[in-house]
Amino acid sequence: MSRRDRTPRAGSDRTNLYDEITGKIIAELEVGRFPWVQPWGTASAKAPLGLPRNAATGRSYSGINILILWGAVVQHGFPGQGWLTYRQAAALGGNVRKGEQGTTVVYADRFVPEDEKRRARETGEEAQAIPFLKRFTVFNAAQCERLPDDITVAVPPPPPGLIEPRVEALIRATGVDFRIGGDRAFYVPADDYVVVPPPQAYFEPINWHRTALHELGHASGHRSRLNRDFSSSFGTKKYAFEELIAEMSAAFCCASLGIVPTVRHADYIGSWLDVLREDSRAVVRAASQASKAADWILSFAPDDGLRPVEAEPDRRAA
Repeated sequence: MSRRDRTPRAGSDRTNLYDEITGKIIAELEVGRFPWVQPWGTASAKAPLGLPRNAATGRSYSGINILILWGAVVQHGFPGQGWLTYRQAAALGGNVRKGEQGTTVVYADRFVPEDEKRRARETGEEAQAIPFLKRFTVFNAAQCERLPDDITVAVPPPPPGLIEPRVEALIRATGVDFRIGGDRAFYVPADDYVVVPPPQAYFEPINWHRTALHELGHASGHRSRLNRDFSSSFGTKKYAFEELIAEMSAAFCCASLGIVPTVRHADYIGSWLDVLREDSRAVVRAASQASKAADWILSFAPDDGLRPVEAEPDRRAA
């Protein structure tokens, strides 16, 4: 079979993978569940709060893979957030137990087809890359046996008394113009400042910290930082897409810092569904942007083991 013969099938598989991922997210949202907010600390979620990580390399997964693996942890009641490929388990002297079913995660990247390279050379224009997703299978450490003891040990959460001071130090360290006052939280892209009501306006202090992380997620997109598009007004799909990024980035930050994530803007669910139904790649792009935002914010965390390590390759958004 020639490369040309294989191309449509590869493209179809890529489209089906986007559709499959998006379909699962839409199904969750339609019944009022948010894939970036899991019931940590309940009987259905035995694993401790945290980002999923590769148990062999120690690297945190990123982007859409966080949502995929969080969902698998809750669905199957796995006790930890560590994951391995079949080969990694074998390389560590262990193995995947017979009969265990793996979880499909994705690698996202871009490539430039030969025809596009030739067109660019002939016209002098820049070659256009095409996004692709590639599947691979991982297994939770609980699905394996004979692994080294340190692979299966869950990372303990930080002591509760340290969480809030750490978040406040992180806010200061970002250098974002962060103002406290008023009765609502928002970010002003044109003037690059965040406003959050005072902590006493919140029923629980930790909700102030969740709100602050959400607004910092928006601020990460300023042109001097990650340079996202803030040109759209309230009620548009681009505006809803930015809210989706901020919601997920706050959830990723919360999980890294020991704060149980929550939803700030559940009233956007209709707008999010519109965005996802129109573009099957939207949720993958939003999750990738959210990981980049969370990484930017967490890069200012105290160097006490909470800084994110290099993520798996899906960081590069399709």
